Amino acid sequence: MKLWYFIEKGGIFMYPILLCSILSLAIFLEKLWVLRKKRIAPKSFVKSIYSLIKEGKIDEAKAVCENSENLLSKIMLSLLQNTGKPEETLKNIAEDAGRRGFQDLERFLEGMATIASVSTLLGLLGTISGMIKIFSVISYQQVVDPPSLAGGISEALYTTAAGLTVAIPTIVGYKFLTGKISRLSQNLEVMVEDFIKLLRNAGKEV
Repeated sequence: MKLWYFIEKGGIFMYPILLCSILSLAIFLEKLWVLRKKRIAPKSFVKSIYSLIKEGKIDEAKAVCENSENLLSKIMLSLLQNTGKPEETLKNIAEDAGRRGFQDLERFLEGMATIASVSTLLGLLGTISGMIKIFSVISYQQVVDPPSLAGGISEALYTTAAGLTVAIPTIVGYKFLTGKISRLSQNLEVMVEDFIKLLRNAGKEV
């Protein structure tokens, strides 16, 4: 009940701000789901691939990768399909596969940064709209009636507060997710380098 009261008092700009908050939350929750460790590099998968490569069972390792849906499996499959190539070439192949994978992970993420900016600007626009109403009342009334100014004042304050209420958590969420992706990228890079070395030790020409 209070939410709709604030929206009504804040005026028309409260609706797009509310939409921004819903979109921001949806993106944040979707990214949390996608960035779960078992979607990137599950321990069971890492252990299985490590054992198979160490034993020289490359075909079996390929089959495991083909039947897995995590990001590391896609990178490892690209490596296992090119085991006869030089080490530097393998690193480039892994980097390309990883880049494509992280592009999918980062999809819609920049939308959160846009939402933070837009919600702040919508709050500012609502503030300006409220101030215009206040000055309109003043210009048309010789004796200003305080209650008649309340609508403009409430619109100005509510939209400013609403815009910032959406923008601040959105920025925090965006920074959290980008930091998480950066850490995952670094960890994945180390894993891939270890697997390339393992391929060499397994007697494969890299």
